[in-house]
Amino acid sequence: MRLFNENFIKSGGRGDSSNLKMVSSRKAERVWVRTAGYTAFALIAFAANSVLCRLALGEGTIDAASFTTIRLVSGALVLLLVNAAGKTGAVVDSGNWTSALMLFLYAVTFSFAYISLNTGTGALILFASVQATMIIFAIYKGERLGLMGSLGLFAALAGLTYLVFPGLTAPSPSGAALMAVAGISWGIYSLRGRGSRSPVAVTRDNFLRSTPFVLLISLIFFQDLHITFKGAFFAALSGGLTSAIGYVIWYAALRDHSATSAALVQLLVPVLAALGGVVLLSEALTVRLLLSSAMIIGGVALALTQRKNSKRAESAG
Repeated sequence: MRLFNENFIKSGGRGDSSNLKMVSSRKAERVWVRTAGYTAFALIAFAANSVLCRLALGEGTIDAASFTTIRLVSGALVLLLVNAAGKTGAVVDSGNWTSALMLFLYAVTFSFAYISLNTGTGALILFASVQATMIIFAIYKGERLGLMGSLGLFAALAGLTYLVFPGLTAPSPSGAALMAVAGISWGIYSLRGRGSRSPVAVTRDNFLRSTPFVLLISLIFFQDLHITFKGAFFAALSGGLTSAIGYVIWYAALRDHSATSAALVQLLVPVLAALGGVVLLSEALTVRLLLSSAMIIGGVALALTQRKNSKRAESAG
């Protein structure tokens, strides 16, 4: 910075354009690293949601409506505590009923779908629907994948298909439909969160606004009420940590993602969920899992490399 100031003075206040470009490039690099960190945390949280839901519902420790209610209510409480505990930045945005409804639709259909779907099939349907929703919106708004992005998308989808489909039976039509609705709802929720300047406040408001909807669902399915301590713990952990905090971080990451890149990186979640199944559900670590993981991660990296290079070119131009 001292060198920059000296050059600026020597040039009579005009500044050195090469130094300006260098500063801009370093700033872009810091933004990219920050966004990558936020994104990685959020994706791990999303994968943990799938694992926690399967742990709870697969073992019959809680009913789907109660899992959804505890998940969203505990998320709202955690965000209220985060907001009260310290500074969360100036509140320049707030939640809204449309986003709250999308959050509710995602959460409730996600829970009910996992009653009849296994983890791999559910993850495929969910994130295929998310990706389709966000990429259709991106194309509608004029975004283009480009050659690298298209190749990355193809590789990632091929790896995801290879991971999930071979050896699996046809999924339940009702479960598949519910998970597709969950994916579309999450895609819309993510799109509405892009550009949010107050992620904690927005996520808190959306969680709070979703509580009347989930309480109504619990009332409708009251006859199926079944809650154990283990099931309630998994639901609260899913709501308070991997949902509430995870969504705040995701909203922060979305500020620097295009709709296309936000859709692509979420293709990593089924891989992470599958790895979580290996560790927590004693599922086998197969060659298929390793190869498909490499294809998906490589495809996402290829697509995001194009975006990173585009950002650098814009900052240097």
